[in-house]
Amino acid sequence: MAEDYYKILGVEKNAAANDIKKAYRKLALKYHPDRNPDSKEAEEKFKKISEAYAVLSDAEKRKQYDSYGSDTFSQRYTQEDIFRDFDLNSILRDLGFGFGGRSSGTQRRRAYTDTDDDAFGDIFGGGRQFRQMAQRGQDHEYNLAITLEESVFGAEKKLSLQREDRVEDITFKIPPGINSGKKLRLAGKGAPGVYGGPPGDIYMNIEVTPHHVFARDGNDLTTEKVISFTQAVLGTTIEVPLIEGSTKRIKIPPGTQNNTKIRMKGYGVPRLKGAGKGDQYVKIVISIPKKINDEQMDLVKQLADTGL
Repeated sequence: MAEDYYKILGVEKNAAANDIKKAYRKLALKYHPDRNPDSKEAEEKFKKISEAYAVLSDAEKRKQYDSYGSDTFSQRYTQEDIFRDFDLNSILRDLGFGFGGRSSGTQRRRAYTDTDDDAFGDIFGGGRQFRQMAQRGQDHEYNLAITLEESVFGAEKKLSLQREDRVEDITFKIPPGINSGKKLRLAGKGAPGVYGGPPGDIYMNIEVTPHHVFARDGNDLTTEKVISFTQAVLGTTIEVPLIEGSTKRIKIPPGTQNNTKIRMKGYGVPRLKGAGKGDQYVKIVISIPKKINDEQMDLVKQLADTGL
């Protein structure tokens, strides 16, 4: 989760621009690297408060930040966006920092490598090379619902992402056999890296939606077929639907009991890692009529007399 810029500067969300500037000046005096030459913690703190001030001191960026929230803002705006057209040097000069400035009456120490062409150099009082602090971009997660058929046969999907001032369409494939609870990694498609760091990844959380005919358990599929009492007693042949859309005829042996499962080997889901497929099971449900006519009633009674 991205950090709250208001909390970083220690101001309220409705703080006036002048209060935000005062808060930054106070923190900058405390954490500036020239005053903490050997402190990585102060250096990181100074970087954070400078980023926060770069956003909150700009009316349009602050408006976007308040509208989107910290997480979405960090996804939409790169470090380059945040510091573009931003001049912090004037404030740092007032504090005794910046190019050619003085700190505590002495010549400012050149604690960093000067690089005038570094777009963010002024923020760190002399142009620290940001590539030395390269950071990997954030990973993003999204939930993706797919159909049972897509989980069995695979599919091609498209994800549209807002990238700064443009929309990027990412096409990716759903591998055959993937199931609910699995994460699909899109390497390098996350947030851009910071200061030259590599981009993050995107993880798609897969959820297979329920199917009206088939139920999935691992790599196996199950479907139900209803037969009559006489078919269960005498045996029969039935048509069983397959996930691919066709059907297969199978025999129901005489004397089949209610809730019996008949295995159809190799008609299930492809194994995500490894060869072969799971199985399909047909659950037999025996239908008992609620109403019968007089003739049928007499026949049932005769069967009952024989001990059936």
